[in-house]
Amino acid sequence: MATEVQPDVEQQPTDIVSEPSRLDRAKAAFAVQRGHATARTKDWLATNDLDHAEVLQLAGERKQRKHDEKIAQQQRVAAEAHGRFAHAKQLAEETETRSGNLAALGGRVAAEESKLAALQATPVMPPTDREANSVRHGRKAARAGILAAGGLAALPATSAAIEQAATGQPLLLAALGTAGAYGWYLVSRPFVAGQPAPAPYIPEQLATPVNMTKAETQPGQREFNAPPPPALTVDELDQALRNIGEVKKGEQIQILAVPQRDKDGNTTVVFDLPPRTTVANLKKKIAELAGALGRDAAMVDIEKAGSEVRTSLWLTDTDAFEETRPSPLLRSPSQIDAWKDGVPVAWNKRGIAIRLAINNQSFLIAGMTRSGKGVGASNLVVGAAFDPRINLRIVAGKNNGEWDPYAKTGVASTYFKPSPARLLALLKGLLADKDRREADLGKLGKSKMVGPVIEQVGGLEVVVIDEVATYTRPGKPLRDEILEALIELSAVAAGAGIILILITQYPEADVIPGALAMNCGARWAMRVENGQQSNAILGGGQASAGRDASKFDPPRPGFGWLVNPFAGVTDLARSFDLDEDERGEITGLLEKAAKIREKAGRLAGQWEDPIEKHLLNATGLSSAAGGPKRDGVPGRQILSHTPEQRMQMDALRGCLVAMNDLGRDVAQVDEMAEIIGGGMTEERLGELLRAGGAGTTVKVTIPGLPNRVNGYRRASVADALTFLEGH
Repeated sequence: MATEVQPDVEQQPTDIVSEPSRLDRAKAAFAVQRGHATARTKDWLATNDLDHAEVLQLAGERKQRKHDEKIAQQQRVAAEAHGRFAHAKQLAEETETRSGNLAALGGRVAAEESKLAALQATPVMPPTDREANSVRHGRKAARAGILAAGGLAALPATSAAIEQAATGQPLLLAALGTAGAYGWYLVSRPFVAGQPAPAPYIPEQLATPVNMTKAETQPGQREFNAPPPPALTVDELDQALRNIGEVKKGEQIQILAVPQRDKDGNTTVVFDLPPRTTVANLKKKIAELAGALGRDAAMVDIEKAGSEVRTSLWLTDTDAFEETRPSPLLRSPSQIDAWKDGVPVAWNKRGIAIRLAINNQSFLIAGMTRSGKGVGASNLVVGAAFDPRINLRIVAGKNNGEWDPYAKTGVASTYFKPSPARLLALLKGLLADKDRREADLGKLGKSKMVGPVIEQVGGLEVVVIDEVATYTRPGKPLRDEILEALIELSAVAAGAGIILILITQYPEADVIPGALAMNCGARWAMRVENGQQSNAILGGGQASAGRDASKFDPPRPGFGWLVNPFAGVTDLARSFDLDEDERGEITGLLEKAAKIREKAGRLAGQWEDPIEKHLLNATGLSSAAGGPKRDGVPGRQILSHTPEQRMQMDALRGCLVAMNDLGRDVAQVDEMAEIIGGGMTEERLGELLRAGGAGTTVKVTIPGLPNRVNGYRRASVADALTFLEGH
């Protein structure tokens, strides 16, 4: 059988798709993961996970920390000044000597305390865009530092491990451990731009050690000191503003600094109002806003934080005015610079002390009976007594002893009780002294009073007129003349260092005319009867703007609206408690002020006082330190004589002795000069007798002489001596 031969058939190769190797699959997966990790890391390094509000909050916290550090530093400086002063004082008491450095140290204490108060009173403003950018750049640098220090250093090592694990190097992957693998998992997951990115894993060696000795709050739970919740939420604020009509339907507020509660329990929030309204309009509704927030008006404060709509709202849960507070001078009765640093008189709703500077502004303090205006005025005047450059002229409105301590301690350069004629004489003397002061300032190259030249011009004249209505109500004697002089002084004399402090319980236009009130830059309106009286103190329209001193509820002594031109604000304030009748605090403080003044040579009678000299010449009576009995009743007395006055008295006494020697009651100048001796000449004796008040010579008859001659009678000489001696 023949075999069939089959033709050759070409064999076609079959397509075989080979599977990727394990290494190829690992490389491909790693490339995808690395893309996710790179994108997420770049996004995290760029701080895209931090929104603008969070950055603003961080910037605000940074500003607050810096501000707190400044306050802490100033507190240390003030404490050091107190310590040095206390040490010097103790040393002086132990050695019973006066340290010349004690006053200087006291001044430094006052200055440092003033700086501290100024820092504490300065609010921390919302951060600027530049400060916010600085925070963001700082966060970028910190995150880059984490990478450099090893926070993501595991990334390249982990990549190598993945690539090499399949090629026989599993030990490297094992060495990286779970931490590296978990960190790689966090950052290599699929990434979507804008998705919050977890912070990279920080190796254990960089983590903060746990304090194992700290007790836990509960078994099995760690302690977590979370900040207290804010006293106000954004929703509550928004609803309150809508309730009072400041935010209407379709409008929104823009929160710039979220509500934060500080360590004292106070909350601050910064926001922009809708452009339809302003911060000034909101301030008019502060009482309504406080009610909408469930608080008293004294617990809420509003400040403009930049633009007309940018609002800084502060609120607290306690009423700062509920309890009285003692004057800081009771704790630290040392010399102060009233011109530069001011006098502590009150505190505001935030509990910060208010210091009123005595420079270039007159003061008006008004309120009905028992409103506390007297205590408020006492804080200002007692504080002024601690600056020896201030010459206090006190004019009482009643005949009681309210102002007597200023005279008994010698602090008051002038003090007298109700006398319209003497007040007018005082005001005329001050107007004349204004001209002299302006001339002296011109010689010094100054257009107005400045701190460095106060002593060269003669100090500051501070004129306190209590119960102004005693002199300015219609029908009072010399009313028109007194008002004219007061208006002129208030208008033009402050620049020469002459300052008025006017106190009244009748704040009416016919008592304090507008021309006088408008020149009193600092005004304090305590409780009054109606809005018209409140406007007479604070200015027209203030009651409708929400500042109405007739609406205090509850009324408290010393509590009122204070116009503080030195800080540029009008705010609620309550005067420090300062009592004389029960605790004798005013006398105690004035005795300390008197020691400061005595050392400076500025107690009444220690220096030549041109104003008292004018009053003496005009009325024949002295009211220096309250007169002879220091009770506000002027008399024929000079507490301390100048060298010239002492020479005049010696000459007068010598003349009386000469007349005794001559055996008659009349004598010629030449024969008295010869008996006095000691180089006394006829011409010099005549000058001293005329200056001492004995007048000029008159025609007298001397036994033995044929004609009448020029000479002096005993009565004229004796009267002049009696007057100079104050009898």
